[in-house]
Formats: sequence, structure tokens, C-alpha cells
Amino acid sequence: MSAITTHVLDTARGLPAAGVSVALEQEKDGGWREIGRGVTDPDGRAKALLPAGAALERATYRLTFATGPYFVAQGATAFHPEVVIVFRIDDPTRHHHVPLLVAPFGYTTYRGS
Repeated sequence: MSAITTHVLDTARGLPAAGVSVALEQEKDGGWREIGRGVTDPDGRAKALLPAGAALERATYRLTFATGPYFVAQGATAFHPEVVIVFRIDDPTRHHHVPLLVAPFGYTTYRGS
């Protein structure tokens, strides 16, 4: 089943980052259009970013994570008020998992499974 999911881990606290808003957009006709939105659960996961019945296409996508409000809620100052990850899907039949490891002054991501 094709899908786009994410998992946000707060590496400074060593815990999942719950309550992070995530927007999913697709590049189309030279611009971006939002196709899904979610909030990470207590385990830091957003499993249903794509609306029910929506199909992935070969395209470029981006995830925008609202990390600023998350860190404010943790009592921390964040250098990055949001994290944007742009990625390309060439095989829309596969599951695409895009984890984010975040801390107040840095982040990293990778192609998960």
C-alpha cells in the first residue's frame, strides 16, 4: 500500500516529539499544493498524512514540520521554527517513510522503511 508517513524524535530529550503539526504538499504546475495534514501522536508518528482514497503520484513532495511551537511547549528555544523536507517519489506503489530527528539547534532526516 502506498503512503507517506513520518516519525519525529526529539534527540535532545531522547523521546518522541508528540503534537508536531505536519503539512504534506505536492509540487504541481510550478507551485505547491497542500494534499494532507496531520499532527504527531504520543509516539511521534503521523501515519495518515494522505487523505483516504488519495493516490500517490510520481512527483516531488515536501513535508513542513512546525517545530517552533513544539519547542516552545517544551520550554526550549529553537533555532529552526520549522523544518522543510523536500523529496522525490519515483515509485508511487511503495510506502515512503520520512523520519525527522530534531533538537533545538539542528535536525537530520533520511529515507526510512
